[in-house]
Amino acid sequence: MPASSGGQDWLSTTLRDLRQATGLSGREVANRLGTSQRRISNIETGRFVPRPEEMRELAALYRAPAPVRRQLLEAVADLRDEPAKARVVMSRGAWHMQQRIARVEASSARIRSFHCAVVIGLVQTAAYARAIFSDGGDITGEDLERCVAERLDRQAILATGRDITLVMTEGALRWQGGGPAVMVEQLGHIAEVSNRPGIRIGIIPWTKPAGVFPLHGFSIYDSRAVMIGTRVATAFLTDSADVAEHEKLFGELEGLADWGEAAREHLGRIAADYRSLL
Repeated sequence: MPASSGGQDWLSTTLRDLRQATGLSGREVANRLGTSQRRISNIETGRFVPRPEEMRELAALYRAPAPVRRQLLEAVADLRDEPAKARVVMSRGAWHMQQRIARVEASSARIRSFHCAVVIGLVQTAAYARAIFSDGGDITGEDLERCVAERLDRQAILATGRDITLVMTEGALRWQGGGPAVMVEQLGHIAEVSNRPGIRIGIIPWTKPAGVFPLHGFSIYDSRAVMIGTRVATAFLTDSADVAEHEKLFGELEGLADWGEAAREHLGRIAADYRSLL
């Protein structure tokens, strides 16, 4: 999928450009589809994800070329809101889910992620990711290595200039995945990524009093979708109220985090504790 541009996600930008190329106004499109101009505007600004049937109608109305039409329909399918059960994902090859997430990330101009239990996937090292995917023993052999490779491939997005903000708790960083040596490497990698342009990494130290209690990690893509992963399923939420609730929660978590040099000091302190275990 082409990269997003101009600070807006690929899906919204492409639909707006296609409409403008036809010479149709938002009101005219709304009238032809039997919907509201506000909904068309919200789709083009990334507030709503169009339904599959809406996307087919829009693509037909705009006379989108076949390759673009396929990409638009794939983008909507990737954001479908029914949960992907873990057992189904593994039966089809767990690495397929990593590819799906990569497509969603590639079509997004802004990515915000939080986790309270594990290191966020976009900054995981190979060794840490291998420990994560090995949990439970269900993913093994070539499938395991493919999962690790696909997760690392996703990290190419860190060099694309997108607006990416990642927040993790100290508790997540002190959950010793793979052993002390793996964690020392992992913490060093997070510190290195935090120095890259456009990447903000915040750490919530255990000493910070908190009045908010997130029960799971989540990622927000622009303002149109939220991904939540549990042990048994991964789900994308596209209802505007659900997205708004997670944006509010993320804002509160941002306020608890330390950033820049202060965050790197936390990473160094935690890494020193792991080195003492070597």
